[in-house]
Amino acid sequence: MSLEPYLMLLLQLLCLGSAGAEAEAEWETDPRFWNDQARRTLENALKLKPRVHRAKNIILFLGDGMGVSTVSAARILRGQMEGHSGEETVLAMDSFPYLALSKTYSVDKQVSDSASTATAYHCGVKANSKTVGVSAKAVANECNSTFGNEVHSVLHRAKAQGKSVGIVTTTRVQHASPAAAYAHSVSRSWYSDSDLPSIAKSQGCTDISTQLITNTHIDVILGGGRMYMTPRGTPDPEYPSSSSRKGDRRDKKNLIELWLNAQKDKNAQFVWNKEQFNAVDVKTTDSLMGLFEPKDMRFEVFRNRTRDPSIVEMTEKAIQILSKNPNGFFLFVEGGRIDHGHHDGVAKLALTETVMFDRAIQRASELTRESETLTVVTADHSHVFTFGGNTPRGNPIFGLAPRNAEDQLPFTSILYANGPGYVHVNGTRANVSAVDYYDEEYMQQAAVPLDAETHGGEDVAIYAKGPMAHLFHGVKEQHYVAHALAYAACLHPYTDTHCTPDTSNTASLPHTLYTTLFSLTCFIIGVMYR
Repeated sequence: MSLEPYLMLLLQLLCLGSAGAEAEAEWETDPRFWNDQARRTLENALKLKPRVHRAKNIILFLGDGMGVSTVSAARILRGQMEGHSGEETVLAMDSFPYLALSKTYSVDKQVSDSASTATAYHCGVKANSKTVGVSAKAVANECNSTFGNEVHSVLHRAKAQGKSVGIVTTTRVQHASPAAAYAHSVSRSWYSDSDLPSIAKSQGCTDISTQLITNTHIDVILGGGRMYMTPRGTPDPEYPSSSSRKGDRRDKKNLIELWLNAQKDKNAQFVWNKEQFNAVDVKTTDSLMGLFEPKDMRFEVFRNRTRDPSIVEMTEKAIQILSKNPNGFFLFVEGGRIDHGHHDGVAKLALTETVMFDRAIQRASELTRESETLTVVTADHSHVFTFGGNTPRGNPIFGLAPRNAEDQLPFTSILYANGPGYVHVNGTRANVSAVDYYDEEYMQQAAVPLDAETHGGEDVAIYAKGPMAHLFHGVKEQHYVAHALAYAACLHPYTDTHCTPDTSNTASLPHTLYTTLFSLTCFIIGVMYR
């Protein structure tokens, strides 16, 4: 593939950028600015050709609760964090050439939860709310309905065909989204054996943590969830004096030690803090478990940067370890606390998580070849989150709308349809100007009082690039995601379909060159269009 189009585009952007910041405000008033921008976009679209060969690697990025409104607001936030007005910012996921919509309902719910949706995009079948890794024949919380109704994930199938597999999450590794990749449970809440009802134990059900280390060998496991892996009363290494963070298991098993002992013939490591994590030599490490908090990892805003790695750092380390396998890899990366920030009604937490999630997507793009890696970014469901109010261009995303409401009180652009942000004082809405609505823990106002804000039921986006990425187009049922991933990598049940190896010459070109050109182009566009 010729590099001339890339170099010409960079030259044009550099020439335009030399006009200086003082001219930027005038560019957007000139029709030529918009016409030239659209023309370049059209030319790139006309050059787009589907990659129809087999995908060696698959990376599935899941923004939990990352609806379209969340992506749009996070785009503006990232731009404003970089000193721009924000609206024109290009996220890493925005650059993906193929796009689809996913219908997120489950078999029993119009507005679904993270368990049934995870079963859909991981295992390829829609299921019932609160269940993971089982079909809709399984009934929530009824242990006996598990057996014979297990469904297997793309991760499981990839491992069965010789690929390395990994999970990265900012929640606990036993949470619903990652759990559906390896567990079969009629309750998403059975994190440890302490959570299982006695009847479930007697009927033979096992907790999700046990299934994490026994069902499928996962080469890289990074996230939170330490307390579910150790015997009840075991002091946490990071919070040794905390009674609420001690080990939780009644069976007295140390699952971390069992995981390490099962891999004595391999180079396996367990780490629980960033210092240990940074010391891991990816060249000599084949399996890595890193559990950095007793439960979920901290929100990015409050992350202890000396103790806990970011989602970007975890994604990088996972790819470096998994990519050593000549057969390729499957990696699941979840920005799980986007969802938690929204449930709390605190938009700053949710949107900051989304920005970091997008940075992890960018880092993965720098570490992999698009010619051999299918990368898909999607969400499990949305939230009742919105921003509006006729705000002017460049309005701070967490700021006020320009006019007061009919109650003569100001309101923030960001609002929730329901949640804990419903607060009335003497029968009227609180005056938001009396508080710091830019604070990290400011709770946006909500229209309906609930102890936690709820999921939204609208479709969510699917972004895709790499081999077979063109399969993601139009409006699709959510379980289609797993089928498209399996087809792209020639995994069961699509092992005898196309399976054409990559013969394009782009694979032999230095990947760092493409990465450098892409990054430089995005930087220049950001300077031009801010």
